[in-house]
Amino acid sequence: MGCLLLCAPICAALAAAPSAESTQAELRQVRGRIDSIRKAINDDVQRRDAVTVQLKDTEIGIQTAQQKLSATRAERQATERRLRELRAEQAETERQVEQEREALAGELKVAYLNGRDERLKLLLNQQDPAKLGRMLAYYGYFGQARAERINAIRDHVSHLELLAERIADEAQRLDGIEAARAAEVERLAQARNRRSQTLASLQSQIKTRGDQLARLERDAKTLERLVEQLRRAMEDFPVLAQQPFERVKGKLPWPAKGKLLARFGQLRAGGPLRWQGLLIDTQRGAQVRAPFHGRVVYADWLPGMGLLLVLDHGNGYMSLYGHNEQLFKAVGERVAPGDVMAAAGDSGGNANAGLYMEIRKGGQPQDPLLWLTKP
Repeated sequence: MGCLLLCAPICAALAAAPSAESTQAELRQVRGRIDSIRKAINDDVQRRDAVTVQLKDTEIGIQTAQQKLSATRAERQATERRLRELRAEQAETERQVEQEREALAGELKVAYLNGRDERLKLLLNQQDPAKLGRMLAYYGYFGQARAERINAIRDHVSHLELLAERIADEAQRLDGIEAARAAEVERLAQARNRRSQTLASLQSQIKTRGDQLARLERDAKTLERLVEQLRRAMEDFPVLAQQPFERVKGKLPWPAKGKLLARFGQLRAGGPLRWQGLLIDTQRGAQVRAPFHGRVVYADWLPGMGLLLVLDHGNGYMSLYGHNEQLFKAVGERVAPGDVMAAAGDSGGNANAGLYMEIRKGGQPQDPLLWLTKP
C-alpha cells in the first residue's frame, strides 16, 4: 500500500511532463501561428510602401551577407589552424630526419675506418672463438641497426613529402577561402550602398514634419498590431520560466553596452509621439544578450524597427529588441540569461547603429529602466 501511495504522485508527474513529440508538435504550432502573423504584416507593408519594402529586402540582404562573411571567416580560421599544425609537424619531421642522418653518418664513419673487410680482419686477428662469435654478432646487430636507420630516414622523408603536399593543398584552400571572403565583403559593401540609396530615397519622401510624424504613427500601429497578435497567439503556449518575470524587476542586466540616447516617455520627432522603450547607442555588431529566460516569438524585419527580435517571458510579459544587423535566434527557440541573440546595427532606417528595447505587459509598454539594473 505504501509503495502504491509513493508511486502515485510520480506517475502523475510523468504523465503531466511533456514528451519530446508533444514539445515538437507545440513548436510547429507556435511557428505556424507566428509565420501567419509575419506574412500578414509583410503583406500590409508591401501594400503600403514600396520604398519600405526595398529597405527591408536590402537590410535582410545585408544580414545574409554578414552571415556568409562570418561563416567564411570561421572556415578561414580553421584552415589557418590546420596549416599551422601541418607546418609544426613538418618542422618536427625535419628535425627527426636530421637526427637520423647524424646518427647514420657516425656509424658509417666507424664502418669506413674499419674498412670494407672488417669481418675478415676480425676473423684473422681473433684467437678466442667465443669472443670472435660475440664480435660477429655485434657487427650483425650494427648492420641491422644501420638498415633500420636507413629505412627510418626513408619513411621520414616520405612523410615529409606528404606533409609538403598537404601544406600546398591547405594553402590553396586558404587562397580559395580568401577569395570567397573578399567576394562576401564586396557583396556586403554593395548591399550597404544600396541601403544608403534606399534610405536617401525614403528620406526624400519625408519632406515635412507632418510626413515624418505620419510614418512614425504607421510604424507604431504596425508594432502595436504585431504585439497584440503575438500575445493572443501565445496564450495557448505559455512559457514556463524558472521564476516569474515580476520577481526580477530592477535586476535585469542590460542587453547591450552603450550610452542611453532616448528614455521611455520622451517626445520623439518633436512630439506628440513618445518613446515606448529605450534607445541605446551601441557599436555595429555589438552582442545583444538575453536578460532573462524566454522563448523567441518573432525574428524578422518590421517597419521602423528593422530586424526585430521579440521574447515571450510568460505571464503576459514580452521584451522587444530592434534595429539589429543580424538575428541569431529563430522563432520557437528558448533563450537563457546571457545568451547572444543578435548583433546590433542600424536596420529599420536608422542613420547610426543602436539597439531599441521595449518591455511590455499584456501589450502595454513598461519603462525598461524600472526593470534593468542601474547603469
